[in-house]
Amino acid sequence: MSHTSEVLKKLIVEMYVGGMSQRDIEQGLESAVGHFLLAHRTVSEIAESLAEEYEAFRTRDLRQEPVAYLFIDTVYEPLRRWGQKTGVLCVWAICEDGRKVLLSLSTANSESFESCREVFRDLVKRGLRPPATITTDGAIGLTQALDAVWPKSLRIRCWFHKMQNLQQKVPAQAWPEVKALLVDMRDAPSQEKGEKRRAAIVERYQGEFPELCRCLLDDAEASLNHLAVPKRHQQYVRTSNLVERAFVEERRRTKVIPHLWTEGSLVHLVFGVLIRVSDRWGKKCFSEFEQQQIHSLRTQLKLDEQEVSMSEPSPYVPTRRSAASAA
Repeated sequence: MSHTSEVLKKLIVEMYVGGMSQRDIEQGLESAVGHFLLAHRTVSEIAESLAEEYEAFRTRDLRQEPVAYLFIDTVYEPLRRWGQKTGVLCVWAICEDGRKVLLSLSTANSESFESCREVFRDLVKRGLRPPATITTDGAIGLTQALDAVWPKSLRIRCWFHKMQNLQQKVPAQAWPEVKALLVDMRDAPSQEKGEKRRAAIVERYQGEFPELCRCLLDDAEASLNHLAVPKRHQQYVRTSNLVERAFVEERRRTKVIPHLWTEGSLVHLVFGVLIRVSDRWGKKCFSEFEQQQIHSLRTQLKLDEQEVSMSEPSPYVPTRRSAASAA
């Protein structure tokens, strides 16, 4: 590879991350220059530069990232060697200035308490400050790990997943009416009014749709914590769509190689795609006033006084506090 220019190396990596298989890259370069240029094995070696890029990303200092809102989800991809899927746990953030940043990714065969806590502890060790909010699905191990590491941050239950669960609890004919009431509750002007609207929904449907009401009351506080953030930011933090949009980009690439051989090759490819998405999304878009609102929320939650807890969480009652009780 010594005869291969650095420009060509970078081009090959970008072609690989952009969606071309290693064999297609080899054939494409040969067609472009009119003769054989690189062996398939050489292309594979050049793609390994992603490993070096990932290692620098995985160990970088996070003290300079003014994180406001955190988003966590897992994408699952098949590994040909083991004949099963492996999860890649991804942590994204929206910073105080509005930049969308990929913070971390790591393999996770399950969203267990132990594996999630290890990921979050690593972020803390590298200087990540407690976020104001953390948006996730309802995985028990994940939420317990968040309570153990960032007990003062507001956890937000993703409303996209929540609405999917709620829709399964009522007949299709009744869903439009129920959905309208749920959206009205979700978009309430305050947490207090949101709680009142939820109580009205439960009172109205307790007899007819008890499973709907049970689902609605599950993780109830986290379902309204998005109402504590500045009004314009609520649409950003109430779902994990930020992560899902990135996964769309990632799946567009991995479907070209539907069965990667090793865990390392999977992580490096997913990283290569997502870090480039992160670079494209790195625009500052929050005003100084919005940043002041975030600072006020952090003060209200006493996040900058927080010491990271390494204790085990309660097996029954999470230690999450709402913005109202933190005031």
